[in-house]
Amino acid sequence: MNSKGILSILVCIFLLTGCGGIKNIQDLTYIVAIGMDYDEAEEEYIVYLQGLNFANVAKQEGGKPVEEIPSFVGTARGKTLNLAVSELYKKAEPPIYFGHVSTLLVSQRLIKSKSKEVLEEIARNKSLRHTLRVVTTEESIEEIFSIKALFNYPAVYTVLFKGKTHGLAQNELQPTTLLHFLRSYYEPMGIAKLPSVSIDDSTWHTDKEFPVLYLNGYSVYQQQTYVKNIPLDDAIFLEWMVAGEIAIDREVREGEELVAAVKLSSPKLKITYEKDTPSPSFTIELSSRADLLEKLKDVSVDELKKNLEEDIKKQVMELYDKGVESKLDLLNTGEKWYRKHPKAFKELKASNNFYLEKESLKEVKVDIQIFHFNSYEYDRM
Repeated sequence: MNSKGILSILVCIFLLTGCGGIKNIQDLTYIVAIGMDYDEAEEEYIVYLQGLNFANVAKQEGGKPVEEIPSFVGTARGKTLNLAVSELYKKAEPPIYFGHVSTLLVSQRLIKSKSKEVLEEIARNKSLRHTLRVVTTEESIEEIFSIKALFNYPAVYTVLFKGKTHGLAQNELQPTTLLHFLRSYYEPMGIAKLPSVSIDDSTWHTDKEFPVLYLNGYSVYQQQTYVKNIPLDDAIFLEWMVAGEIAIDREVREGEELVAAVKLSSPKLKITYEKDTPSPSFTIELSSRADLLEKLKDVSVDELKKNLEEDIKKQVMELYDKGVESKLDLLNTGEKWYRKHPKAFKELKASNNFYLEKESLKEVKVDIQIFHFNSYEYDRM
């Protein structure tokens, strides 16, 4: 090769971009969850950051790590959320990186007083993806961020980072993304809900109590306003009936006596509206598949089906009434109504009144079909 060729190659080498800007994994502090709280007395936001520790992030083959790896939680205060986060930037080396944030945990104190401002700020922030999970809590955020998963696996294996279940989930609440929540939040009718997380320290033990995190209900909004929390049992029943993405186990009673246990799956909820009404007035039809889990007393199939249907009908009506008392449309009955009745909705909106009364629900029809009897013998009447 002549000298001109060698010179050309050298010039090309110097002009090529290199990998000098690439950072090693240990050069950044990876944040996986952000917690937000509000101190009303001091009128200050409190921000918590949960850092990912790579020392035990992968489940180990051949047993757990020998040493217990601590969780890293940073906290700072400020008059705004951005000012609070800025305080953490000053005291974080390696520098903070928000590209892997997947969970936002907000306190009840914050959603009661600053819900609207915070949601608008989060939706505007380009560093946060709209697919991140949003969870509320009444517990200490610092304590929740310090809790590990079972077997001392890192926090990224707790329910805070739980993905949506593929297939049919069982007796559990599903996570909610920011995008999904905001879509419901800005609807003029119907509710928006966020799962809430709590600490359970009575179920698992090692040589001492081993606290774990679990989803314990929903924080519910109506027309962009936080209203109340609903407990776990109501939340799971609502998730089964309205979303239809989980199966639930249910007792079947004859009077006070437990006679069987069944699994309910594949529910179908149909709402039929009455015509020419100024607000939603409707009948609910709910059907579902049932599989027998246990038989505890000899009753006929018809009696079993009847007891189950009456029990579910009663719970639907009670749940609806609880919602109306709190001015919540828990069954989302208004969501389809306002799309089908735009003129009536416009007049209703001008009145500025809550659109449901107990009498709005005319009738509840429940139809349960038992498909599998789990090898038990039943008399068919």
